[in-house]
Amino acid sequence: MKNKKILVVLGGTSGERKVSLDSGKACVKALKKIGYKKISTFDPKKKSYSSIDKDKIDIIFNALHGKNGEDGVAQTYFECLRIPYTHSGVISSYKAMNKIISKEIFKKNKIRSPRYFVFTKNNFKKTRLLELIKKKKISFPIVVKPANEGSSLGVNICKNISTLTKATKSLFKKYLELIYEPFVAGQEIQVAVINGASIGAIELKPKRKFYDYKAKYSKAAKTKHIMPANLTKRQYKEVLKIAKKAHKVIGCKGVTRSDFKLFKNKFYLLEINTQPGMTSLSLVPEIAYYKGISFENLVEKILLSASINK
Repeated sequence: MKNKKILVVLGGTSGERKVSLDSGKACVKALKKIGYKKISTFDPKKKSYSSIDKDKIDIIFNALHGKNGEDGVAQTYFECLRIPYTHSGVISSYKAMNKIISKEIFKKNKIRSPRYFVFTKNNFKKTRLLELIKKKKISFPIVVKPANEGSSLGVNICKNISTLTKATKSLFKKYLELIYEPFVAGQEIQVAVINGASIGAIELKPKRKFYDYKAKYSKAAKTKHIMPANLTKRQYKEVLKIAKKAHKVIGCKGVTRSDFKLFKNKFYLLEINTQPGMTSLSLVPEIAYYKGISFENLVEKILLSASINK
């Protein structure tokens, strides 16, 4: 396996480009450290996927984040190239990235998630917004966010209709579809799943309003990490079970990270991430380390899960 030719795909064109570059570089370093010598990198922002020579690559390590990286787009190219690649496949990546589709799958499989409604750019009206808030019995604060974005990009927590309308109009300058749901207070819990098995849950206590992009990737944000999460044995077992189920019903492969809120003794699944960060501040490596899995071994586990036709 150490003689396999590995292509680490990183960077890309999404708002998470910098994080992807950091993740990719960290994974390259880890693979080299444990003896993989034939490693090259590829940035789809700089070159076309058609430039990849499939005869010179054995495995693709997908370190992309966000749009065109974890929504099924990059995976479609990998499938066309017929090169085994890491993480989830085309359909499961698309399902997970699209919060509307994933929430409907959660609902169908009796996984609790905040109730919601959707607006597209062309059908938005303030009067209809007020009607839906009342119909869905959603009280402020209300969260509005893009339907298919990652790393909490574009997430707004609004205290009243004025700020909600303003945030909506601002987001529609960049996005075509938005999702609205009640802000769920309580403990912030994240669970890592590797190859279908939940390995642990971590609790986050952000200094900021919520676990947003800066809280995720900036040391200055001073988010407190509690590993293992401060839960009862029953709660800990329950959230690991829910994360494993979410991984399965979406059809994921390799590694995922599920984001939960625990409020009034009930877990609410906010979303599932098919391409979790692999930076120095990332949660999956931290959870894995607590379970005795080094960063290098974690990266190798992900590499060994690579496949096609997923």
